[in-house]
Amino acid sequence: MASHTDTAAQPGSHPVDVHSPVAEHAVELATARKDILRIATAGSVDDGKSTLIGRLLYDSKAIFEDQYEAVARASKGSFVDLALLTDGLRAEREQGITIDVAYRYFATPRRTFILADTPGHVQYTRNMVTGASTADLAIVLVDARKGMVEQSRRHAFLASLLRVPHLVVAVNKMDLVDWSEEVFEGIRDEFSAFAAKLAVPDLTVIPISALHGDNVVTHSPNTPWYEGATLIHHLEHVHVASDRNLTDARFPVQYVIRPQSDAFHDYRGYAGTVASGVLRPGDEVQVLPSGLTTTIAGIDGPRGPVEEAFPPMAVTVRLTDDLDVSRGDLICRPENAPTATQDLDALVCWMADEPLRPRQRIAVKHTTRTVRAMVKDLAYRLDVNTLHRDVEATELGLNDIGRVRLRATQPLFVDDYTRNRATGRFILVDEATNATVGAGMLTPAG
Repeated sequence: MASHTDTAAQPGSHPVDVHSPVAEHAVELATARKDILRIATAGSVDDGKSTLIGRLLYDSKAIFEDQYEAVARASKGSFVDLALLTDGLRAEREQGITIDVAYRYFATPRRTFILADTPGHVQYTRNMVTGASTADLAIVLVDARKGMVEQSRRHAFLASLLRVPHLVVAVNKMDLVDWSEEVFEGIRDEFSAFAAKLAVPDLTVIPISALHGDNVVTHSPNTPWYEGATLIHHLEHVHVASDRNLTDARFPVQYVIRPQSDAFHDYRGYAGTVASGVLRPGDEVQVLPSGLTTTIAGIDGPRGPVEEAFPPMAVTVRLTDDLDVSRGDLICRPENAPTATQDLDALVCWMADEPLRPRQRIAVKHTTRTVRAMVKDLAYRLDVNTLHRDVEATELGLNDIGRVRLRATQPLFVDDYTRNRATGRFILVDEATNATVGAGMLTPAG
């Protein structure tokens, strides 16, 4: 449910056709600026994920010299252990695994990257769900010596479940299999066959050695048979602007701004982050739940008025009419409104030690709206390794994923997660502790 503030005026379009000239112009300008790419990484224990992240940070000059020198001193053996740049927790270093989600930032002249370093171990499924929920691209590491393992399939399934648009399989430690083209092609073909069963729209497989840097930034002379892009080149050039939903205008109101000062005596604006679609002054809009319609008088960004706003811009919308609008309301278009419902049918990843059970009372936070709800039914628990549905399950335990039906006390304004990731997801909150205990995706039963 993360939001991002974009301070530049951005182009956009009226709904409905993302292939219209105006929408294409929006995509071109969004691509022309230094885009932000959100990446989630996943891999089995000891696949070299932390080393790869360290390599990306080092080769993009995102670390200081004294940091590198400290890592070099702490390294054992003849190579600098770049994994020490990322594994900051003592428990991680002792066990040699990553157990928490950490966000790393680095940049190249073309793009800025936000990288969610997610854990690979099975008991940290909830951490991967958290890290990948807003990702544009997921990197799944596979050890060339081991090939596809159960956790590789689980990570690919979770990425497809969370509708991450782009998936990269980095076949690591190619140096330990003598740079075998046959080994690489075997893993590539097996992973491609598995991905064909899932909703993976874009799959790229790259042979690398994170330790030595082969095919990470520059092409390796050890893989003359590989003619594809290096990892960093692919990350810089993968096209993500068209992944944004420019069709369904959704603006959840986060805060009502009324300065009531001499300079802005009559100012009244509604602040929030554009979840999807495009908004422009003069557009006719509808406010939910009231259903009243009006037009947009103006849109203000952090640096002043903007002509158009689209995701993920943080803006303030001013309306022509003085309507009763508050936090949790949603601004959309009258002819293209989300579904207003109190019944939620969703896949839920449970993140608490105490199991989720039918008849349980819980709070649902969807965009900026929070309502109370009750668990009506648990349809099945999903085995993410085999995709088997256990219809006999009576509860969801820690890290379990299952189809859950909820009944809310007030309507929520939702879309299908496959169409709109921003308005198709929610989190579950324990009312007693205010702790986040689950994350849900609204998808059709099937």
